[in-house]
Amino acid sequence: MSGFSWLMFTYKVPAEPARMRVGLWRRLKSMGAVYLQSGVCLLPDIHDHARKLKLLERQVAEMGGEAVILKTAALDRVQQEKVLARFQAEREEQYREFISRCEDFEVEIDRETKARHFSYAEIEENEADLKKLKRWLAGIRKLDFYGTRLSAEAEKRLQGCEALLDAYAQRVFEIDAGESESRQGSSTEKAVKEGS
Repeated sequence: MSGFSWLMFTYKVPAEPARMRVGLWRRLKSMGAVYLQSGVCLLPDIHDHARKLKLLERQVAEMGGEAVILKTAALDRVQQEKVLARFQAEREEQYREFISRCEDFEVEIDRETKARHFSYAEIEENEADLKKLKRWLAGIRKLDFYGTRLSAEAEKRLQGCEALLDAYAQRVFEIDAGESESRQGSSTEKAVKEGS
């Protein structure tokens, strides 16, 4: 069995105010923690997780609660696989949501293309959406401690979104250049008529 080890963070905090308990939960989830049960979660014993958990332990104490941090390992391969599966399931859920948003992005570009709505404003709006997708995927990857099967698909979908936006932008530039030439031609023609 390989040497996976985890940091277990167990805590108990007062029920009220709920916002503090929810805030603690959000911080742990944002670090990539998986919950074994209420108030008991695991993080890989990597990066700066120990330091961050020590800070959370202090915050729990300030909330009037108590927390314990333990270093732990699986008893056997079966237990290890259960823990790894939990981490992977949570990341896969995030990747699926990300892929769904990529599909939304693709549908939006397709809709604008079919409606022949080619504008610089639309490029800017879609570029902002693409930047959000990139940040989101980077955030998921950062928490994908054990590599999930959807990681490559998510990356491929993001690249597809980039290519789609590039193609859309190219179409806008071509149309704008054509309209520019048309306006210049009209101006020249008008100037010739006025000079006659």
